[in-house]
Amino acid sequence: MPTALITGITGQDGAYLSQFLLGKGYRVLGVLRRSSSSDVVGERLRWLGIIDDVELLEANMIDLSSLVRVIQDHNPDEVYNLAAQSFVATSWQQPLLTASVTGVGAVNILEAVRISGSKARFYQASSSEMYGKAQEPTQNERTPFYPRSPYAVAKLFAHWTTVNYRESFGMHCSSGILFNHESPLRGIEFVTRKITDGAARVKLGLASTLSLGNLDAKRDWGHARDYVRGMWLMLQQETPGDYVVASGRTVSVRDFCAMAFGYAGLNWQDHVVVAQTLIRPAEVDVLRGDASKARQQLGWQSTISLEDLVAEMVEADLARHRQRMAQ
Repeated sequence: MPTALITGITGQDGAYLSQFLLGKGYRVLGVLRRSSSSDVVGERLRWLGIIDDVELLEANMIDLSSLVRVIQDHNPDEVYNLAAQSFVATSWQQPLLTASVTGVGAVNILEAVRISGSKARFYQASSSEMYGKAQEPTQNERTPFYPRSPYAVAKLFAHWTTVNYRESFGMHCSSGILFNHESPLRGIEFVTRKITDGAARVKLGLASTLSLGNLDAKRDWGHARDYVRGMWLMLQQETPGDYVVASGRTVSVRDFCAMAFGYAGLNWQDHVVVAQTLIRPAEVDVLRGDASKARQQLGWQSTISLEDLVAEMVEADLARHRQRMAQ
């Protein structure tokens, strides 16, 4: 039975990756930051029905000693670094925390693997936000980076550090440059979930409007369930590398609103309002990924359409609110 260690296991990707790996017969370990609200941080794992199937270990991304101890005690075959302060808007308000957790945290877990002498294969969750002010209309592994937020800068630091450890120490380190990926487990602060939750609330009479920022921003959106499969495939390769994981289809926030509200039988224009306070200091206007390398070398491709993703998210939010209303 192979053993996988996941940092950020309680997040959207960590939960879906855990479910995927359990299905492959893995022993799944997760790093959990000590918190007074530890009774609720595993909610996504509970939602998937796997909370009792994973082992949660106490450690912290900014405490190297705790990470070394976890690696030495459990000797995982694969390490997936998904931990981050991952909300772009918050990174302007908390840039030092973002740098520490998202950037330096990646170095800490890489160092933990190296210092312990582990032969574990390592996955770094890189981000399409690193492209920022995109230098090419479609972005692949060779497209220059131009980060536009503290979050993206921290992710870029972690990305290049992963490359450096691969080249300096011969470690099996791969980075997945994942474009936006969503699901019913997406945090409510992210725009896609904010939209599907807003559509559900309006549909059920719990709200009449939804405030959003830039409706013209365009993103390449896919389903997290598809994308975690790409993470695993990277660590099954004999030679490590970097891979873009994306759907190759770009739509605007406005279009996403139209899909979500339309699925709920509503006209988004009757309910969505633009709030200037939600406009970012520096915007990433448009992203579109080219996952040709992942298709050719990993055999990966997205299988869930954007329309099906939106429908699943709206249905989940409708169910959540109906359950609360019934209580």
